[in-house]
Amino acid sequence: MDPLPLQTGFGLVSVGLLFLMLVVVTLWQSIEIVDAYDKEALTVFGEFRKLLEPGINFIPPFVSRTYAFDMRTQTLDVPRQEAITRDNSPVTADAVVYIKVMDAKKAFLEVDDYKNAVSNLAQTTLRAVLGDMELDDTLNKRQEINAKIRRELDEPTDEWGIRVESVEVREVNPSKDVQQAMEQQTSAERRRRAMILEAQGERRSAVEQAEGDKQSNIIRAQGEKQSQILEAQGDSISTVLRARSAESMGERAIIERGMETLEEIGKGESTTFVLPQELTSLVGRYGKALSGSDVQQMDGLEGLEFDEDTRKMLGLDDIDEILGQIDEAAQMDVEELEKEAEAVKSGDAGSNIKSADEVIQEMDEEVPDGEVEPPEES
Repeated sequence: MDPLPLQTGFGLVSVGLLFLMLVVVTLWQSIEIVDAYDKEALTVFGEFRKLLEPGINFIPPFVSRTYAFDMRTQTLDVPRQEAITRDNSPVTADAVVYIKVMDAKKAFLEVDDYKNAVSNLAQTTLRAVLGDMELDDTLNKRQEINAKIRRELDEPTDEWGIRVESVEVREVNPSKDVQQAMEQQTSAERRRRAMILEAQGERRSAVEQAEGDKQSNIIRAQGEKQSQILEAQGDSISTVLRARSAESMGERAIIERGMETLEEIGKGESTTFVLPQELTSLVGRYGKALSGSDVQQMDGLEGLEFDEDTRKMLGLDDIDEILGQIDEAAQMDVEELEKEAEAVKSGDAGSNIKSADEVIQEMDEEVPDGEVEPPEES
């Protein structure tokens, strides 16, 4: 068998295989698949041609290069930075910057590494913003710091085709010495507030206690006033009742007292007696009570019942009326009771209560002098 045709056939197969591999590689180099969230910059022989959109793109093989750009919002961490505030207080701070590629051509042609560039710019801007503020402002005005940094980043990043969507300062920490001083200040402030609150509480408690004492004193005074009024009413009613009782019982009491006096006189050894006119009048009234015309009426004295005159004098038939008068007197006005009681005590002529002299005078008028003889001795 001739070896030449075999060598020729083997060479043709090898060439065919090489050609096939070349075709496959060429096709592979000619097709560029771009993701949906990316755009790619195409260069041919180092020259920018265009931006490749998401999907399948055909490019010149072997002489083309592509650079992908993520079109989504991206997060850049700003490393912790040290700064000196306007009031010479050292602080450290870090932040987060949110950016988005708006023009991939500018991001490709105008800046070498837009992420690194934005991060470095954010670091310097953060230090500058903190240096223009006082310590208290750096701790309290986070939103103002964020807004200042974003304004400072907007202009240069626009030239790079990058938009800064947001800047967030995460932490602003003063130095340890300043932190200790702030803790002491905060502790002192809390103690001051606690003392103020305690003082306000004690003051309010004292006010409430004073108000309670005031109300208690008022109520106690009102109770004492009411008690005095009731006591005055009771004294006035008692005075009036005693006066009325004296008026109803005065005549009989005087007669009994006179008879006791006569009994004492009779016990003496003398047989001649000089009696005053008033006593003679009393003896006459007593003798009239013991006369024959009245003896039948006085039989009741030996029993348990009083005669009519005695019952009338004692007011036994007027118990209900007297009780009603007592109830009515209890309801009288305090001023009227006091006036009436004062009239009783002073013996005012306008009062209805009779004195002892008036009672004796009326008795003398009813019984003429010399009409009553002393009773015969048995």
